[in-house]
Amino acid sequence: MPEFDLDSFKKTWQEQPVQQKYDNNEILQMLNRKSRNYVKYIFWISVVEFLFFTSLGLFYIIQGKESNSFINILEKLGVRRTPEIEHSFDNIYLALKILSLSITAYFVYKFYQNHKQIKIEENLKKFISKIIQFKKTVNMFILLNIGLLITFTSIFTVFVFYVLNTQNIAITNSALTGFLIGIILSTALSVLLIWVYYRLLYGIIMKRLDKNLKQLKDIDSQEN
Repeated sequence: MPEFDLDSFKKTWQEQPVQQKYDNNEILQMLNRKSRNYVKYIFWISVVEFLFFTSLGLFYIIQGKESNSFINILEKLGVRRTPEIEHSFDNIYLALKILSLSITAYFVYKFYQNHKQIKIEENLKKFISKIIQFKKTVNMFILLNIGLLITFTSIFTVFVFYVLNTQNIAITNSALTGFLIGIILSTALSVLLIWVYYRLLYGIIMKRLDKNLKQLKDIDSQEN
């Protein structure tokens, strides 16, 4: 029986060709499929958001809860409740709500379009560019939602000062300071909550999509 040579065995074992479990084509197919699923998840989340906020907005408009809450704040500042003020507020609120839902509906459509345009058999460079474009769309959606909140708050603040001026109401410096600080703090908190909400909900999916994108770019660099 020949003597066993460990060094010779190790050398022979190391020289054996290692076969890849998957080739680049198969990996590309898997990454493509996963990416399509992530885009689909964001599309369905945006649909649920749109339906939820549409239902909520209609409920508040029908019940008049937003109007009552806002007028109660004005009354604390000494404003007299009048049909004109209520009517003006309702019109502003309705216009802003329609604007908000229109923007959300537009992005729902864009997410749907992105999902449909991404094809498994598509060439790699084109697929990567579509994933990058989708990421930009998601980021724009988040920033626009934050921008809308700041815009709405600014418009309602201007409306408050307009009503105070119309009714010739002079408020003390301390009351004015308290009101402005309250507006700034509530707006900052709302922006923070929206940011955290989107970073948690969309961020998890976007991180996975980023990982896929990095792998796709690696495959692309290997092929070039």
